[in-house]
Amino acid sequence: MGIINIIVIGLGLAMDALAVSITSGLTVRRVRIRYALKLALSFAGFQALMPVIGWLAGIRFSEKIRTVDHWVAMLLLAAIGGAQAVPSYGGEVGMRTLVVLAIATSIDALAVGVSFSCADVNRVSILLLDAGAIGAITFLLCFPGVYIGRRFGAAFRGKAGVIGGILLI
Repeated sequence: MGIINIIVIGLGLAMDALAVSITSGLTVRRVRIRYALKLALSFAGFQALMPVIGWLAGIRFSEKIRTVDHWVAMLLLAAIGGAQAVPSYGGEVGMRTLVVLAIATSIDALAVGVSFSCADVNRVSILLLDAGAIGAITFLLCFPGVYIGRRFGAAFRGKAGVIGGILLI
């Protein structure tokens, strides 16, 4: 698979993680670099890990994954979005919630990994390079996404959590 294909796949996979990063930035009172790093690294790590898991699962499970991945992600994001829309939220995302968000935003990467096993990705070294590129793209979008969300959050002070929760739903 060519580098352009991987970049396009990485950008597509990272969009929901970027949206969650921006939403998280909307809800925090003050963005600390540690928080932005934790968020971006979590999303990037799962986005890189899931294609590897999907590749290992192979063709056998591809139809089962493809038929439910978007529903599982939607339900997880809607539940977290509903909780976030509660006006008292207004804080950093906890580790448990962060892991759920990272899984929810990377379920589609699992299906991509299955498709890798059907395509020309037949060596582990190629798979790891592709997965690493997907993770790196996700990190490069999500880290500034938290700050972008914070910037907009200042304009919507008091309503940022509700807006962020609605966006996730």
